[in-house]
Amino acid sequence: MAMGGKRFAILLCAEDSDYVKKVYGGYFGVFVRMLAEEGETWDVYRVASGEFPEDDEIGLFDGFVITGSCNDAHGNDVWICKLLNLLKKLDSMKKTILGICFGHQILARALGGKTGRNVAGWDIGVTAIHLSSSNHFSSLKIPATLSVIECHRDEVCELPPKAEVIAWSEKTGIEMFKYGNHIMGIQGHPEYTKDILLHLIDRLLNRDLIVESYAKEMKAKLGTCEPDREALRKLCISFLKGGL
Repeated sequence: MAMGGKRFAILLCAEDSDYVKKVYGGYFGVFVRMLAEEGETWDVYRVASGEFPEDDEIGLFDGFVITGSCNDAHGNDVWICKLLNLLKKLDSMKKTILGICFGHQILARALGGKTGRNVAGWDIGVTAIHLSSSNHFSSLKIPATLSVIECHRDEVCELPPKAEVIAWSEKTGIEMFKYGNHIMGIQGHPEYTKDILLHLIDRLLNRDLIVESYAKEMKAKLGTCEPDREALRKLCISFLKGGL
């Protein structure tokens, strides 16, 4: 570990599939590949399995990333309630937090917003999100519309007080939000490859969460569009490490 390098923790809210484990070193590997740079230390806490940082460890980290999950962010599982408490504590310490998909929703809930099922149903595939005209991203030279991989049927229905919508799409009114300068949520999956999504579609189908005709249609559509992974990566890194 490089001395003086920044230190980050991934709060892992999903079980790794065998495929993602084998090919990417689990979701931890996926996130590290996207976000980590020279000289940093990245740790993981498997919060969905009840593994949380101790109070005296929290201060060691410059930032936290909350991942996606198969669980509902409006659920009250023991680990979700513990996570809500941890996030409130991190907010009070003004720690930098980036929430992705479930992470975006659970952050909104922890801060006083509301989450629930999206009336438009599942959004699976590559979605165009529109960045708000407020100037958060101007220095990054990022286009006003970005394509991001999505895989969700829940959404943030109501923002926490003082939070600001910074991106929206046709299906989802709150695709991204910021809260102060230290918290940002993204409904999409900047970290996903199309390959990860294809395997996830199969898992959802095997669990009867989606029907076969829909799975086929989504897979066919995926062939025709590319996510803006580099721009999204830049956006996440500059938020986590520079505060947009």
